[in-house]
Parts: sequence; structure tokens; C-alpha cells
Amino acid sequence: MNQKNKFREQIPQISEEQITLLERLSNAVSVSGDEGAVRKIVLEEVKPFADSLEIDAMGNVLVTRKTDVENPLRVMVAAHMDEVGFMLVNDDGDGLYRFEIVGGIDERQLVGKSVLVGSDLVPGVIGAKPIHFTNADELKSKIGLDSLRIDIGPGGSKKVKVGDRAGFATKFKQVGPSLMGKALDDRLGVATLIEFVKNPPKNVELLAAFTVQEELGLRGARTAAYRLKPDVAFVIDSTPAMDLPVWDEEENVRYNVHTDAGPAIYMMDAATLSDPRLIRLLVETGDLLEIPYQFRQPGRGGTDAGAIHKQHGGIPTVSISIPGRYAHSAVMVARLDDWKNGVALVHAAIQRLNRDLFTQER
Repeated sequence: MNQKNKFREQIPQISEEQITLLERLSNAVSVSGDEGAVRKIVLEEVKPFADSLEIDAMGNVLVTRKTDVENPLRVMVAAHMDEVGFMLVNDDGDGLYRFEIVGGIDERQLVGKSVLVGSDLVPGVIGAKPIHFTNADELKSKIGLDSLRIDIGPGGSKKVKVGDRAGFATKFKQVGPSLMGKALDDRLGVATLIEFVKNPPKNVELLAAFTVQEELGLRGARTAAYRLKPDVAFVIDSTPAMDLPVWDEEENVRYNVHTDAGPAIYMMDAATLSDPRLIRLLVETGDLLEIPYQFRQPGRGGTDAGAIHKQHGGIPTVSISIPGRYAHSAVMVARLDDWKNGVALVHAAIQRLNRDLFTQER
């Protein structure tokens, strides 16, 4: 068996079964701090395969897959379970609730969006003054959060309560080569990590961390990395694609990630300088196996890597993201092939890992 086939043979395949799992994950509502719905799905999927499993005090799901290799590298792979959304903060009566945003959401996108509220997934809508009652000055300015309400109808106080989370009500669908759904940031990563637990690279001890509260400051990853104490870490996430027609006079050169161009390897973001040895490993793996990849341009934002790499004496860490359009809105659009190639690139790179890599200079 040649080297390429050796690595390809172990790579998990993405088929209808995995897309159905992604659909379940995308449709589940798990706003930061209330990740129970996704955690339940994760536990159902990984329990039969886990050599050890725990839910830590933060709510992270930590899974270990052991190997027969002597003195293996302990490799942490992280993906976050939470999504952006809302929290009810005041009952205004008649089923109307004031709310705050949880995570990074553009307020301009919210009017008229359907939501699901609380553990019973009570349907609601984000309402604002209609155009019929809006004067010319108001039309020139964006609608502030104070002017918005989540409306679940009369009797709402019996169905939900202040403190409940609300998430977008978007339902997942596949349209040709595209995957469309809410919270694909980072349910694409969660679905990938589940497949890694089921089909772990045989040369390492896999430490799978399904993390919480990434959207609020990488909080779960911090405790997960401290608990697991890995030798090296990979973070699987989603990143905004900037491949739409330019809508202003400036050429798009600053944030140039595209759909249909493969997973995006991070060199630098607002929270992390990726370990250059791991960047080289990913690039060499992509070139060897002819897996398309791209580089995520330095800029704002970050992933769980920002917390992981600073634990203990430092953990070599790199992020790889699946590009998607319309991030942190009611729907993201990603490509199935980008997901498949992301799975292949990370899994094959881990298969090629050995301790000699870390004797090289950074």
C-alpha cells in the first residue's frame, strides 16, 4: 500500500448518514451557556466508542480514544457546541419580552426573524414597529435593540421565563452542493469531531473536546485544555467567507476566504499565532493527498485555539475552519465538498504526526 492510500484509508467518509447528523445538530437550539440539546446528541453518538468520557463543571464533553501505540502523542481536537442567540431579560406582558444578544449578532438582521424560546422551543418572532408607522427620520437609522421584542403571543409567561435562551428557528436543508442552516458555526466542527471519535487516527491518543461558551470568549476551551493537558491541539471551526460581489469601492483583499476552495488554515487571528510547524504539517498533507486548502487571512475574530494554546507551559495549536457565507445570522451557507476536504485534511494530518515534528524550530 502506498503512502497516500495508507492515509486515505483511515479518513472518515461524509455520506447521507453524516449529513443527517449535521441536520440534527444544526436544528438543535444550544445558545451559549445552555448547550444541553447539542450535548445530548453528542453523548448519544460518542458513548459507544469512548474509552473514557466526562462532562466537566463547565459542561464540556471530553472524550478519550486510546491507541495501542507506545508513548503516543496526546492530541486534542476541539469543536464548540454553542451558537449565538438571545436571552430573555424582561417580561413586558402579553407575550412580549425584552432580550439581550448572546454572542456576536448584527442587530440590523433581526427584525421579522422566527425564533424558538426555552427548553420547550416555544415559537416566537422578533418584532419591531412596521414601516407603516415609521417616520422618515427613523427610516434613516438602524433599529436599536431597545426597540425590538420577542413576541410569543398571549399567555407567554406560562411557557417561558426571564433567563431563557432563544435561538433562530431556521431548519437545515441541503440544496445541491450547499448546506444551509443555522449554527453551522460550529455544528460542522461538532459533526466532524463525532466522526473522529468513531474513526480515530490510530497513531495518537485522541482527546476530543466538545466545548461550551466559545461565542462568549472561548470559556469552555480554557478549562477543557487545562483538564486534558494535551501535547498538541487542533481546533475545527467555521470562518466567514468573503466571496460575494464587492459592494463598495474597495477591492476585496483583506479577508479573502472563499467557498469551494477547501478548508481554511489559520496562520494568525485576533487571539492566536498558530504553531508554524502545524501549519507546515497541514500544507504538506494537503499537497501530498491533493486535498484543496486555503489560508484564512489575518484579521478579527478567533477560535478556541486562543484559549487552548496558553494553558500549562503552552500547547502547540492550530485552527482549521470550513468557510461559510452569512456567519452569525439566521442561516449560514457552506459547501459539502469544503466540509469533506476539511475532514480529510485534519484527519490525515494527525495520522502524519510524530514527536519529531516538535524537535524542529518553530
